[in-house]
Amino acid sequence: MTADEFVPRGFIPPTSLVTDRFHLEPLGPHHNAADHAAWMSSIEQIRATPGYPDGNWPPPEGMTLEENLVDLRRHADDFARRTGFTFTVLSPDDGDVIGCVYLYPTAAEEWDVTVQSWVRSDMAELDAALADAVARWLASEWPWKRVDRCGR
Repeated sequence: MTADEFVPRGFIPPTSLVTDRFHLEPLGPHHNAADHAAWMSSIEQIRATPGYPDGNWPPPEGMTLEENLVDLRRHADDFARRTGFTFTVLSPDDGDVIGCVYLYPTAAEEWDVTVQSWVRSDMAELDAALADAVARWLASEWPWKRVDRCGR
């Protein structure tokens, strides 16, 4: 892997994580309405989650559905270009969006990747389980050794 690559050439990024409590799949524009509803209903919960210390996201006033769509297209483009990987967290029962996971490069030299995640307010009990499942997934399926879990 060269210094400017986020993942090594030839590495095929996993596109799912399945547990009995949630499923992950790449976030895309087709998730717009459910994603928007999930985070808009949980702004305070997300802002209080470890990994969101700068207070910039989510915006306290929210965003329009159209603004959210632009954001989802950017995440999908990052995934396609292998410059960042964002996953929606889905309920195994009904496929509803219950959270999100972000895997992005970090500016800090001591880390290979920064991992952030959130869950909806009404699913807060899944927060630690999601973070821990993602940590195990990263250790077994992804190429990074130094993972910034944002205090988790």
